[in-house]
Amino acid sequence: MKNILEIRNLSHAYDQASPIIKDFNFSLKKGEIVSILGPSGIGKTTLLRIVAGLEDVMDGEVIISEKVASKKNFLLPPEKRNLGLVVEDRALFPHLNIEKNVMFGISHIQERESLAQEYLGLFKVADLSKKYPHEISAGQQQRVAFARALITNPDILLLDEPFGALDKNLKEELHEETMKIFKNKDLSVLLVTHDEEEAKYFSDRIIEFQEDKIFIR
Repeated sequence: MKNILEIRNLSHAYDQASPIIKDFNFSLKKGEIVSILGPSGIGKTTLLRIVAGLEDVMDGEVIISEKVASKKNFLLPPEKRNLGLVVEDRALFPHLNIEKNVMFGISHIQERESLAQEYLGLFKVADLSKKYPHEISAGQQQRVAFARALITNPDILLLDEPFGALDKNLKEELHEETMKIFKNKDLSVLLVTHDEEEAKYFSDRIIEFQEDKIFIR
């Protein structure tokens, strides 16, 4: 099984501080789900942002689908990496209705309306397509955010605490539903979380940040 992502000898620091990530190596296979686990402020989201192309690297390489995406003095823009991203606050466009939010990344596709309905249906929110984000619940907004991220058929889906703001029952419901969708679509996923039980539930492997060390288990 080929690697969809390779991180080679990666180091990253902010300003003149000690590296928050140092000489890190990792590979993600097609269809694999890996959690990035650890407390707040330890570098989890930094690693995800580096993969997304939102942070440069001090040293090392990030290779996505066998192409160099990041290395020292080179940064492939996020929009050219074919990645999906879902964050805790959902980041939906308030001035667009739900259908248009989901279609945002596929404006070049002729059948975009039917495709949007397909993905909204996959996450059980197709009946909300003409509503606006402020008119639906937080859980519904998160479903829309997942639909928007998946509709572009990303090589890797990046998730930054996407369930963090949800109550326990809704979180468990979305855990089960999204896991089934990820596996059915053979998605490659990186999930940032501080919740060890969530990491264990989703993951084939876990990247664990502990103080100045990173473990893969």
